[in-house]
Amino acid sequence: MSLLVTVPTDRLAANVGTPPDGVEIRVWDMKTPAPAEHIDIVVPPYMGASGSLDALDGLSVGLVQGQSIGYDGVADLLPAGMPYANAASVHETSTAELAVGLMIAAQRQFPRFALAQERGEWAPVFAESLADRRVLLVGFGGVGKAIARRLAPFEVELTALARSARTEHVEGLGEVAVHGIDELEALLPAAEIVMASLPDNAETHHLFDTAMIARMAPNALLVNVGRGPLIDSDALLTALKEGRIRAASDVFEPEPLPAGHPLWTAPNLLITPHGGGASTAMNPRMARLVRTQIERMLAGEPPVNVVIPAS
Repeated sequence: MSLLVTVPTDRLAANVGTPPDGVEIRVWDMKTPAPAEHIDIVVPPYMGASGSLDALDGLSVGLVQGQSIGYDGVADLLPAGMPYANAASVHETSTAELAVGLMIAAQRQFPRFALAQERGEWAPVFAESLADRRVLLVGFGGVGKAIARRLAPFEVELTALARSARTEHVEGLGEVAVHGIDELEALLPAAEIVMASLPDNAETHHLFDTAMIARMAPNALLVNVGRGPLIDSDALLTALKEGRIRAASDVFEPEPLPAGHPLWTAPNLLITPHGGGASTAMNPRMARLVRTQIERMLAGEPPVNVVIPAS
């Protein structure tokens, strides 16, 4: 059996390494003509992947292997009949690192100290801790679990919430009682830190609207590493300006956040530019996933992480 696999960069090709006999790896950025009419596995670029999918029109493709966990809008752009796999297992660790970093930076007022350093000013402050805080994880998929594992040593009081209630065994944490999304309104008032890591869909769109944000405890911290549309930007801006809550977010609606957008100057908001998965952890883990898909295809086994099956 012979396979043709395309990856978008020389770096990813190098990380995948020497393929098994019969497997050819070609670098294709999807901006130039396709290297063949049939490609067994296509890996689109990491940034702007959705805009590259029209390059697949007219081709025969065994699997499109995305480089992101999220796949918002992909089904509308993917040529009919092509299965699509997301990059579960690649970004969870890096995103969880950023999530915990945002919590610590906001609680301990790192932005304030960075500005004071630019001014050459010694500016001590008595800050909020992460230890002993009541943390509500809104989303308990791969990213939510990775965040929970990293929060355990910080001695927080952790509550997990997902689409449906369940008891789940999580490696490193043991048995976790997971609440259903229908309990969010009841759980919000007691939370001092609310961490959102949900995907964007019809059920989660503007989940944190004016009414939901109003249920948060005074001065609570709202952190978003899921998708921007989870939070109504206008409702967040109003709450920040009124000093009711604080926020730290890696994702926004709209995105990229345009120059001059009022959130740039909103008080008590820490902004990072959608970089949860963008770290040195990504390429080796992405290469590992590509190798797994190659091995499974060679063995006649179905690929992992298929989120849009062949139609």
